[in-house]
Amino acid sequence: MKLTLDLQFFSGEKTEKATPKKRRETRKKGQVAKSADVNTAVTLFIVFLSLLFFGSYMRDHLLGLIKRFYHDLLMMKVTETNIPLLFQDLSLEAGMILAPVMLAALISGVLSNYMQVGFLFAPEVVKPDLAKLDPLKGFKRIYSIRAIVELLKSILKIVVVGGVTFAVLWQNFGEILRLPLLTPGKALSYVGWLSFLMGVSAAVALLFLAALDYLYQKFDYEKNIRMSKQDIKDEYKKTEGDPLIKSKIKQKQKEMAMRRMMQEVPKADVIITNPTHYAVALKYDENKMDAPFIVAKGVDLVALKIRQVAKEHNVMTVENRPLARALYDQVEIEQAVPEEFFKAIAEILAYVYKAKQKI
Repeated sequence: MKLTLDLQFFSGEKTEKATPKKRRETRKKGQVAKSADVNTAVTLFIVFLSLLFFGSYMRDHLLGLIKRFYHDLLMMKVTETNIPLLFQDLSLEAGMILAPVMLAALISGVLSNYMQVGFLFAPEVVKPDLAKLDPLKGFKRIYSIRAIVELLKSILKIVVVGGVTFAVLWQNFGEILRLPLLTPGKALSYVGWLSFLMGVSAAVALLFLAALDYLYQKFDYEKNIRMSKQDIKDEYKKTEGDPLIKSKIKQKQKEMAMRRMMQEVPKADVIITNPTHYAVALKYDENKMDAPFIVAKGVDLVALKIRQVAKEHNVMTVENRPLARALYDQVEIEQAVPEEFFKAIAEILAYVYKAKQKI
């Protein structure tokens, strides 16, 4: 014979997928599969895409600000009174110019996070934790496999974004050399278009890298939350309770239910038996139910106990094999017997009442 042992129970190797409970707990702690590169790529793409819709608005306001500066503000006399007003005015103008881009960045940041993790509020993440100040753990984080992976990712992003941006500039190199010959308005429009082209191209390249990074982050997340078979057993015990304790509780409940049932046997009018395997205790109380109802029932040892209790309290026992079996199978305790059994039970009760009157 060959005896096989599952060594996972001894080594604690985490090879099992995380349970739904473990996933909920890690999510509450803010541990989710999330890629920062997705946020960056989506934000960059939406921000530069917004230039396509708001570029003319931003260009007109910027040209207006430049004209106003050269016409009205360049020769203005600076005093303590007008400096705060001038600063507020210029800040408002700058805010009006940048507002579309800032709004697009805000929306894209929220959207990219929601796309990855949904709605998540994890206050435990911002709780102060002195363990984070441990220099040894910090050193391990800096010089770890994950840190090396992040370094390689950063180098790859720089190379890709730099290459895409250079390619766009190289394709438009002739037009860039002609910029000094254009009017300010046309030059500004072309610079805006070129910026939009570089930004969208870089964002598309980053989106591709971000998709790969998200798959890696999801893989790494699933790997980190894996559980051993012992972890799953311990979680089951905490959730469902120790099987040994549960079995003892069930046994105790059965014993209590059995005692309560046996206490009702002396109140029965008759015990219908099989005669050895089944026993059903019947009672008719017109104040409680319109029909006879079962106060106790059982098979084998329980049936024997019912017959013994009935004998001790002078409760009559009547043998009727098919009726005892049918009542046991079809009617629960404290339930009225169905109408199809009325005739047979009425005959039995009439016999019992007549026998009691003779006694």
